[in-house]
Amino acid sequence: MNSQKNDAKNSTVSDADYFSTASFFDIFKKLQTSKNGLTDSEAKSRLIRFGLNKISEKKEQGVILEFLSHFKSPLVIILLIAAIASAYFKEITNSVIIIAMVLASVILDFFEEHSANNTAKKLKEKVSNTATVIRSGNKKEIKITEVCVGDIIFLSSGDLVPADARIIEADDFFVNQSALTGESFPCEKISDIALIDQADNTNNNLVFLGSNVISGTALAVVCRIGKDTEFGKIAKNILKKDEKSDFELGVTKFGFFIMKVIIFLVLLIMLCNSLIKQDILESFIFAIAIAVGVTPELLPMIMSITMARGSQKMAKIGVIVKRLSAIPDFGSMNILCTDKTGTLTEDKIQLVTYTDIFGVHNERVFLYTYLNSFHQTGVKNPLDKAVMEYKKAVIDDYQKVEEIPFDFTRKMLSIAVVGPEGRTLITKGAPEEVLMKCNYYFENDNKNLLTEEYKNIAIAYYHKLSGEGYRVLAIAYKSDLPPKDKYTHLDEDKMELLGFVSFLDPAKKGLEPILNQIEEHGIEVKVITGDNEFVTQKICYDVGLEVKGVLLGKEINGLTDNALFAKIKKTTIFARFSPDQKSRIITILRNNKNVVGYLGDGINDAPSLKAADVGISVNNAVDIAKESADIILTEKSLQPIIEGVIEGRRVFGNTMKYIMMGLSSNFGNMFSVLGAIFFIPFLPMLPIQILLNNFIYDFSQVTIPTDKVDNDWVKKPRKWDLNFIKKFMYTFGPISSVFDFLTFFLLFFVFKLSESAFQTGWFLESLATQTLVIHIIRTKQIPFLQSRASKWLVLSTFTAVAVGWLIPYTSLGKFFKFSPLSINVLLSIAGVVIVYLFIVEIAKRIFYKQQSFMH
Repeated sequence: MNSQKNDAKNSTVSDADYFSTASFFDIFKKLQTSKNGLTDSEAKSRLIRFGLNKISEKKEQGVILEFLSHFKSPLVIILLIAAIASAYFKEITNSVIIIAMVLASVILDFFEEHSANNTAKKLKEKVSNTATVIRSGNKKEIKITEVCVGDIIFLSSGDLVPADARIIEADDFFVNQSALTGESFPCEKISDIALIDQADNTNNNLVFLGSNVISGTALAVVCRIGKDTEFGKIAKNILKKDEKSDFELGVTKFGFFIMKVIIFLVLLIMLCNSLIKQDILESFIFAIAIAVGVTPELLPMIMSITMARGSQKMAKIGVIVKRLSAIPDFGSMNILCTDKTGTLTEDKIQLVTYTDIFGVHNERVFLYTYLNSFHQTGVKNPLDKAVMEYKKAVIDDYQKVEEIPFDFTRKMLSIAVVGPEGRTLITKGAPEEVLMKCNYYFENDNKNLLTEEYKNIAIAYYHKLSGEGYRVLAIAYKSDLPPKDKYTHLDEDKMELLGFVSFLDPAKKGLEPILNQIEEHGIEVKVITGDNEFVTQKICYDVGLEVKGVLLGKEINGLTDNALFAKIKKTTIFARFSPDQKSRIITILRNNKNVVGYLGDGINDAPSLKAADVGISVNNAVDIAKESADIILTEKSLQPIIEGVIEGRRVFGNTMKYIMMGLSSNFGNMFSVLGAIFFIPFLPMLPIQILLNNFIYDFSQVTIPTDKVDNDWVKKPRKWDLNFIKKFMYTFGPISSVFDFLTFFLLFFVFKLSESAFQTGWFLESLATQTLVIHIIRTKQIPFLQSRASKWLVLSTFTAVAVGWLIPYTSLGKFFKFSPLSINVLLSIAGVVIVYLFIVEIAKRIFYKQQSFMH
């Protein structure tokens, strides 16, 4: 048993040469499998012994480790150091309270984020990629991570190759392995045993993780999984780190800004307090408490909860989120790039005509089209499906001998058949590309020279069909082919143009109101397609999409990025574009401060889905497209996209409420503390009181993700604007400070309160102002009562203030060194709070008027 285990394990690290040159019998023996595949029990056993099919060694954290990870926060570590220092200097009460506050905050943070992450994980599992394996002789769909050594896998066009494997059977099987080799053209894979001395052919019977199937079908036996694959071995060199999205970049910039402000002010407060009070430990703990009080430490949790709630809402409307941070990016999106098929059209393609180059009905055109569509083994093209469904042609006398698969450079596909006309190569593809391969044209069973005159006749007819909204393919053939084992694209020359096949995918009805809604929400739609400009313009006209300009793929090759961007701004339709050209357009748009979404579902869309801020695909897309996307739609339509955009803007809006809530009062408190040090002979609030204040305040904000967002907020794309955040802080922070100083004056000079009573009074005022201000700044509406907060936000904020104001009158108040205040003092503090909120409302009106004037 041990020897069998070692054999199977060693097989995962064997050289590629062995699996390429060994016989099927030897490979099956080495991997302890057969053509019927593994049994489920054996597969389960191998997964336990050798692990899941994953490149990354990163394991999911258990609940305990996930909880402990929340202690890695720099602020938490500093607080724990402060607690240890307090205990060392016999300040046991302070130490216990700091530890209790840290634990309470971490538990709250952990519970909320854990729930949010579990929600996101469940949604993501709905769209996880699968592989088809043979288990006990039967086909079965399993998760790619569950593929194990010895599995027999079935591969077809559009599939991701789930592991390194040796081909057992192949039928015109071509793969794209550019991620590994850099080869731009599809590579054909065969089942033949390679000869040891033919080094160049050693890999022709192997497929590798990281590649995807372009055409054909194959059976293969898995010989390596996970990090033992060729892809896994070189992953560090070839895997690019995912670029940060616009939202993630904004969070990072905001974090650095806040960090610099906090460090400067905390050090200044600590220095001034140490010099005046002559107590370094007290000054250190006080400064740390202030830092905790002003730091938006709940930002990650608020974002996680808000985005998780958003993903649940979006799932109900058919939008599955794979990457949570894509939700606010969805809201920030101001340009949506999409293909037309299924988005602007009904995606119900029907064959309409098949004619010669003069527009005369011709049955031979249909026969050759049918032969090409019937025998091709690439991705199931809707055009081929339309041909097959139109009518059945009699093709018993024809036998397929070879296939030259489609690629996005040639834009054509050829099938070699043997039939009554002899050995014939039949080519179907983009008319402009096929025409370049033709020297002759077909008319009345005669082969004629394709002169410039007749070429222009053919082009004119093709343009006429396209202008009427038809999708057109050209059909050409080459008879009397010389017999040989393999035909390539080099054989596609000196062909005879047979005619054209036209298809109609009608414009989607009722799309104009949705397009108007998209435009009203500040999103520009750009159509990027491999199809020609004539049919695309017709479709855009039919659905009511205004076309600013048209750009062809061939026109961009000599342009610099700056020159191309100038054209992009004036263009709606990008026609005859290759996958690389699509990606270039998206990258240039992003580099010029646009947030770009891309909707696609084909093999050729994968690079563009990766390049965009938000990659959007559909649930029935090919694996490589779904893998590259951030968001999966249950149906290809623009309606769920606009609903998802609105939800993304709600998420962003609620995140900004938390930030503005902190900036409008917390930073004012910091300035107030700095001023109080100079004229008050004691600390304006004890460190433990600041920590309690911060904990109650944090509790009140947990419900922000449930809040409503004003309609005017969701009407425009929203992005991180650090300048706006700074202006907001510089406007509303000082207002908070002014009312803090007013409170100091009343408590110290008017009521002449003791140290404990003074600290109690400021605790109540600061808690009420910084908690209740959310109701003013959460909306631009004036007065703020025109926009009602969610019931949970109202409940949490007023409960937090009520609890905070009751604590001094309980036994807990003595523990935190509070003193009960007289009714006169309480009424004065309440008056200050009400006037503060009133002044913030007025300042808000002035602030937003200035902002709108500046823009």
